[in-house]
Amino acid sequence: MLSRLMSGSVRNLEREFMCTVRLLDDTEYTCTIQRDAKGQYLFDLICHHLNLLEKDYFGIRYVDPDKQRHWLEFTKSISKQMKSQPPFTMCLRVKFYPPDPAALKEEITRYLVFLQIKRDLYHGRLLCKTSDAAMLAAYILQAEIGDYDPGKHPEGYSSKFQFFPKHSEKLERRIAEIHKTELIGQTPETSELKFLQKAQMLETYGVDPHPCKDVSGNPAFLAFTPFGFVVLQGNRRVHFLKWNEVTKLKFEGKTFHIYANQKEDKKIILTYFAPTPEACKHLWKCGVENQAFYKLEKSSQVRTVSSSNLFFKGSRFRYSGRVAKEVMEQSAKIKREPPEIHRAGLVPSRSCPSITHGPRLSSVPRTRRRAVHISIMEGLESLRDSAHSTPVRSVSHGDSFIPRSRSQAVDSGDGTAIISDESYSPSDSVLPTPVAEHSLELAVSRQINGAPCSIEEEKESEAGTPTVGDVAELGADSRVAGPVQSAGREAALSETEQVNKFVLSVLRLLLVTIGLLFVLLLLLIILTESDLDIAFLRDIRQTPEFEQFHYEYFCPLRRWFACKLRWVGGLLINK
Repeated sequence: MLSRLMSGSVRNLEREFMCTVRLLDDTEYTCTIQRDAKGQYLFDLICHHLNLLEKDYFGIRYVDPDKQRHWLEFTKSISKQMKSQPPFTMCLRVKFYPPDPAALKEEITRYLVFLQIKRDLYHGRLLCKTSDAAMLAAYILQAEIGDYDPGKHPEGYSSKFQFFPKHSEKLERRIAEIHKTELIGQTPETSELKFLQKAQMLETYGVDPHPCKDVSGNPAFLAFTPFGFVVLQGNRRVHFLKWNEVTKLKFEGKTFHIYANQKEDKKIILTYFAPTPEACKHLWKCGVENQAFYKLEKSSQVRTVSSSNLFFKGSRFRYSGRVAKEVMEQSAKIKREPPEIHRAGLVPSRSCPSITHGPRLSSVPRTRRRAVHISIMEGLESLRDSAHSTPVRSVSHGDSFIPRSRSQAVDSGDGTAIISDESYSPSDSVLPTPVAEHSLELAVSRQINGAPCSIEEEKESEAGTPTVGDVAELGADSRVAGPVQSAGREAALSETEQVNKFVLSVLRLLLVTIGLLFVLLLLLIILTESDLDIAFLRDIRQTPEFEQFHYEYFCPLRRWFACKLRWVGGLLINK
């Protein structure tokens, strides 16, 4: 009896596995799910845990053992998507940025989007000029610690917060000045709303960068935003295509193609090279989903997309969710009491029940920028020792942090827009993260695929932000080889790959043609020579066209073949 019970419990354990999802406020949600559970089941559990109804903007991201990031597909089994063994670790992130975050129906949705954009700002994915940077940081301060209080906030208190990858003391003073004078009396809800409205106007709002190289071998970042497809290179936005201009997205191996129609029927094709085929496929799937979400009017218009023009070749993928317009219409129908939200309560009077049923950890990271010992309130000390354990550093660049906002950006004559005085590098804040000893081997073998070294780094390096090593390696390649040599290598590799792809395509086409001819011949023999009395075969045989073909073409052809076979047989017998 005991052995039977033990074997039954083992079988139950084999049918279940543990799954941990890191939320946007750095808390963790752990649950046990069935092995055959689909991604939608886990996502619904998290949304119920957060009391979230406007959930179509969010997704679950994970990193596979090859350090390639993925979005969990809700229509497929979780265990079949994960290449590693349980327990699984994933992250809840904003997958589709709202075109107008201020128009979101519920405050809890705006709050979660606020947390995501605050992460983007900290990790260097959201760029802005100095004046906007100061305003955004001041909004964060007001939302996190409330009104300025001289008794609790000593001189230099804003330096205890790390809002950006790099900023100067002058910017810190400006942040404190705005917080002290311009935001007094603002509630956290108002500060977060103002933050979202300001962030929405920036060039890189909603950018989730994918590291690639262009045809000349120069590093570039590709991204999909609520407004279209963006290519960032150096300190410029070299391409911006609106969603209604993008006609097709294709990939083959590591090569990614974007087809677009611009004004005056001007057709363009952009080609980029991803680090690995897996990274290229992920880039393609992200593009297909974003295009469907933002471009289509109804989810019924979604079609299965192929990565190739030939039906028997390439990957096929279909976006399975609702589109942006449907999400907005559904949100307008929400009628309920707003759920309570627990924000970073550094001031005791602002504490309130948590939506996650537990203490919320602040998402502002620990700073190791100066050896400054200032006696401040316990809340600020707890902020410094909060959930973000990624070591960061401050570099004084004066006012070098000066990209331009979307409202002030003007395309230059060559169609590019300068967004920063420095090269766009979303990895500036992602310094080396301590890992366990068993992970050191993985750390050494890091590849340039835009994903963190391990799943454990998802919390600190935001799972897929290109690392400093990645960008440094890309830059080193360009410096050592030089642009001419790099272009030559890329051209030679491209020509060889194109020849190989052409040969493979011809062979596939030949095999498929032979297969189709064999199937047609088999069907023809069944129709003409067999006595099968099946309804659809009988209907075909009774048509005038088939009878004409049978008596005028097939029967003479059969007699000719029979005659030739008898002649060949006679020759063989006579010999």
